[in-house]
Formats: sequence, C-alpha cells, structure tokens
Amino acid sequence: MLANKKTHVRYLILFMLFIVTTINYADRATISIAGSSLQKDLGIDAVTLGFIFSAFGWAYVIGQIPGGWLLDRFGSKKVYFYSIFIWSLFTILQGFVGYMPVANAVVALFMLRFMVGFAEAPAFPGNARIVAAWFPTAERGTASAIFNSAQYFATVLFSPLMGWIVHSFGWEHVFIVMGSLGVLFSLVWLKYIHNPSDHPMMSQAELDLIRNNGGVVDMDKGAKQGGGPKWGYIRQLLTSRMMLGIYLGQYCINGITYFFLTWFPVYLVQERGMTILKAGFIASLPAICGFIGGVLGGIISDALLRRGHSLTYARKLPIVCGLLLSTSMIICNYVELDWVVVAFMALAFFGKGVGALGWAVMSDTSPKQIAGISGGLFNMFGNIASITTPIVIGFIINATHSFKWALVYVGANALVAVFSYLVIVGPIKRVELRDEDGRLVEDAPAPLPAR
Repeated sequence: MLANKKTHVRYLILFMLFIVTTINYADRATISIAGSSLQKDLGIDAVTLGFIFSAFGWAYVIGQIPGGWLLDRFGSKKVYFYSIFIWSLFTILQGFVGYMPVANAVVALFMLRFMVGFAEAPAFPGNARIVAAWFPTAERGTASAIFNSAQYFATVLFSPLMGWIVHSFGWEHVFIVMGSLGVLFSLVWLKYIHNPSDHPMMSQAELDLIRNNGGVVDMDKGAKQGGGPKWGYIRQLLTSRMMLGIYLGQYCINGITYFFLTWFPVYLVQERGMTILKAGFIASLPAICGFIGGVLGGIISDALLRRGHSLTYARKLPIVCGLLLSTSMIICNYVELDWVVVAFMALAFFGKGVGALGWAVMSDTSPKQIAGISGGLFNMFGNIASITTPIVIGFIINATHSFKWALVYVGANALVAVFSYLVIVGPIKRVELRDEDGRLVEDAPAPLPAR
C-alpha cells in the first residue's frame, strides 16, 4: 500500500477487464468467422450449424450459478484465472477437429464449444464483482459500459484478423491463434489482479475514495465459507418483479448480441454475396459503432445521475432509446446496396450498444451478500438467448431460405426489452435480502468469500 502517492489503479483494473472481455468475445466469435468455411468443409446444413453455434450457450447458462458461487467463495482473481486458461485451452483444441471423420468432427466441435461455454461462465459475474469492489457508485455505469463494450471491440479488432486467417490458412488456424492468446493473458491476469485493499500499487487515498463512495473494497477478503448456493436468497431474487423484468430485458438484448456474434458474418456471405475475407472486415464496421454506443450509454447514464436525476431515469433512458434505435436493422430487408445495409446494421449496433446497460443495472440492484450468485443468475437468464437465437435463426433460414424473417425476429427482441424496462421493471433499487424469520440481512455479518 502506497501511503502518500496519488494513484488510479482502478483504471488499470478496468483496462484488464476490457482486455479479458475482448478475448472472451473473440473466442466466442471464432465459430462465426469460421462458420461458412466450416459448413462447406463438413457438409452440414444451417440447422446443424445453428446447433453448433448454440453449444456454447447451453453450457454457459448451466454454469452461471455454480460460477457465481465459486466467485463468492474463492474470490475473483483465482476463479477468473482458471476460467481464462481453461476456455482458451478448449478453443485451441477446436482447431484439430478437421482431422476427424465428418460425423465425429461435428460431435467434437459441439462438445468443445460446450466446454468453452462452461469455462467462460464465471467471466461476466466476475467482471461485475470486480467493478463493485473497485469503483465508486457514480463511476460504475461508465466502468460497466466500458468492459461490456469490449464485445464490440473484439469484433472490430479480431474479425478482420480472423477473416484473414481463415482466408489465408484455413478455418482451423483461427481457433489455435485465439486460444493461444488467451493462455498467455491468463498469466498476466495473475500478476495484476488483486483485492483493492491488497493491491501493491494502490494508495491509501484511492482506497479511501473507493471505500467511502460505495465500493465494496473487501469483497474478496474474509474466512472461507462452506456450503453451496443460498437457495433461499435465490428464491427472493426470482420472486422480485424488478429482477424478473431485468432478466427478460437482458435475454432480449443478448438475442441481438448473438445474432451479430453468430449469424451476421454468414448473412454477409450467403445473403449479400461477400467473400469471407470481405465479410470479416465488414463485420467490424457495425461493431465500431456498437463500441462507441456502448461507452456512450454508460457515460450518458452516469452524467444523468450526477445531474440529480433518479437512478431509474438515468439507467432506463439510454436503454429504451438505444434499443428502439436497434430495430433499424429490419430496414435492411428493403434495401439492395451493400453500403446501405452496412450503414443500417451499424446504426442498429450503435443503438444496441447504448442500450446495453444491464450490467450497470446489476451493480445497482444485486444484494451485496451474494454479488456473484446474483450476477450469475442474471447472466444465466440473459444467455438463454445464446441457445435460442442461433437455433431459431437456423430454422428460419432453413424454412424460408432467406434472412428476412430472421432480421424481423432479432428486431422484435429489442421491442420486448423496451416493454420489459418500461412496464415490468419499475423503480431500480438494490434488493434487500431477508432471513428465514423475515428480518433484513445485514451487510456486515454476511458471508464473504476467501481469496
């Protein structure tokens, strides 16, 4: 601990979250860039490709509550390290399925994508816990928006690179390159991530600033606690109308996300006739707008909060306006010029970025005693869309031989999310847990995870 020096270590931590989330989403998107070539080489139809796309989501959803519990019990640093290392290892292994017979390759690819999803399960709840520990309340919207915007930056940075790798060397190599990058970063993670009160680069002044303005600086300190997930607490979250509305909204927002992560490059190749190399570069353009929108949504929300608006207004306004803007992708069904299609997709992705404040809302609403489990539950419901969206779109394409109704389906998700936040969620506030006797659970004696 540095006594008399002004530091901003929390920005380094945010940078680390941004980088790891970029790698996280790049590893998810490898299959979409490789998808068209992979489909041709393995001779599979759109429905089968949709199921392979969805394999990640099945495991990711199943792993959310166990992942959140592991974070609450063992701390963010250790659990997140193993998460990065293991998902990267399974990403590398996907590069070798092409050496198998076709039937075995399809099964192996599904299983490896499944294991990537399971290993990534603690990532976003871990991000939310780290932001809650390292940032004052008035900075959390921007911090959450920045790490969440890494999903767009991943497309901006890696889609052209991965498209070039597939075009030049074959689809297998994209998995090996991206997985190796993740393994290397996991070692960097161990060096720089610590609990705020234990970080060797931290000053006392910065620690006091965070602690005195809402940061849970000792979230990863305390005695190891036994037992599994707090099912009584989970039941309270599931009976909260506000939380159910937030879960529904996140499901719909992720439906838009997973269209861009899975079927969008295939759309550019098969519906618009682009080469995979061109599609890799074109896919990055809407993502640039999504990145800008994602950061801007958090900045606008925190600015509204600082100007005296209620937390509910400050979070809901960007969400509603952004998601309404994202429905503009449906216009692509009525235009022919490629640059116009890209422009409307970019506008839709920008709007989705502005509206993607779900993790900031989770920082505002999660009970402090079970931040990991609460984030895991939120991410579980949200990422059911990672299962349903690729499969539903696969069936739509197989039935209609077109992406037109697929775009309508994705746009409808945005409208349902708007309805959820305007009608179901109500006022946004932190959930207060109660024990079996109906008494409020105090923050101080609540179980804390070990490091």
